[in-house]
Amino acid sequence: MASDLSIGSQAPSIKMLTWIRGNPISSFQPGKISILVYFSTHCDGCRKALVDLGPLQEKYIGVEVIGVVGNEQAPTADEVRPVVESWLAETLSNSNISMAFDHTGEIDKRWMDASCSFLVPQAFVVGRDGALDFIGDPVSLDHILPKSIDGSWRNSAEAKLTEKERLAEGEIYVLEKALMDRINTAREDKDWKVAVSAIQEAISESPDDPSWREYHVEVLIESMRELEAGWIALARFAREAIERNCEDWLRAAMRQLFDSQYDYPRLALAERFSVGKELSDCILRLSEQQDALSRAQSYETVAPYYHESGDNSRALELIEQAIVLVKSGSLPDDEKQEWLAQLLRALEKYKG
Repeated sequence: MASDLSIGSQAPSIKMLTWIRGNPISSFQPGKISILVYFSTHCDGCRKALVDLGPLQEKYIGVEVIGVVGNEQAPTADEVRPVVESWLAETLSNSNISMAFDHTGEIDKRWMDASCSFLVPQAFVVGRDGALDFIGDPVSLDHILPKSIDGSWRNSAEAKLTEKERLAEGEIYVLEKALMDRINTAREDKDWKVAVSAIQEAISESPDDPSWREYHVEVLIESMRELEAGWIALARFAREAIERNCEDWLRAAMRQLFDSQYDYPRLALAERFSVGKELSDCILRLSEQQDALSRAQSYETVAPYYHESGDNSRALELIEQAIVLVKSGSLPDDEKQEWLAQLLRALEKYKG
C-alpha cells in the first residue's frame, strides 16, 4: 500500500485546527518532540487513550502532547465546539493537555488519509527536526518515546519493521472493508451465495481473525436457516479454537454456542454441551494467567454454559467473581458501570 506520509516524512500543517484547551499552536517547534493523537467522539476506545495522555506528558517532561478531535465536519467551528466540549467534559475534565478539533476535514486528509491510517485513536510522533518518528497505536508511545528522545528510533530496524507492519495492517483493513461492503450488499439483496462466498474469501485472507468465522455461522443459521451447514461450521470453528488455545478464539466460539443473543439452543444439543465443556475448560485454564479484567471477561463468557448445563451454582460463582474483579479493575467509570450492570443482570437471571 502506497503511503504519502510515513516515518521520515515532514509533519503536515496543523494551522487548520481550532483550539479548545491550552495555548493555540500553529506549528511544531524545532528542537522539541511533539505527539499528535487523533481522536473521534464516536470512538469508545478513544476515552481511555485520552485519559492516558495526561500521565504520559507528566512522565516525559518537555514533550508536547496535542489531542485532536476529528471526524466532526461542519460548515463552521461553532457548530462542532459544543459536541467536542461535551465529550471532553465527560472524558477528561481536568488536564493540562492541549486539545483542538478540526471541522474542515483537512486533518483527515493530510494526516490520516495520507498515512493510510484508518482506525482511531492514532498517534503521530514528530521529531525535533519536524519529521515523523512514529505513526501508530498510542499504547506503543511509552516504548517509542525514550528512543525518539535519544534519536535512536527513526532509523532503527525496529522502527522500519513497525512501519511495515502498520501498512500491512492497513492493507488488510482495506481488503476486509471491501469484502464487508460486498457481504452487506449481498445480504440486502438476499443473495446468500455471494454473501457466503465473500465470507469464505475473508476467512482465507484473514485466517487468524475469528470474527469472520462468527459471521459465517450467523449467516448460515440466522439468515439462511441452514441448520446442518451452520452446525458443521460452528463445530469446526470451536474445534479450531481449542486447537489454537487462543483466548479470543475460545471466547468467540463459546459466545456462539451459549450467548443469549444467538438462538442456537436447537442445534445438536448433546454435541453442543460436549464442545462447550471443552471450551470452558480451556478458557478457565487460560484465565489463571490473565489480568483481573481479562479473567472477568472469561468468567462472564463461561457462565452461560454452566447455567444451561444445570450447574447454576457454578454459573453464579463465576459471575460473582467477575463482579469483584471488575469493581477492582482500572476502567473509566462509565465503562465500569455499564459492565457491572450487565453482570448484575446475569446474576439476577441465574438466581431465577
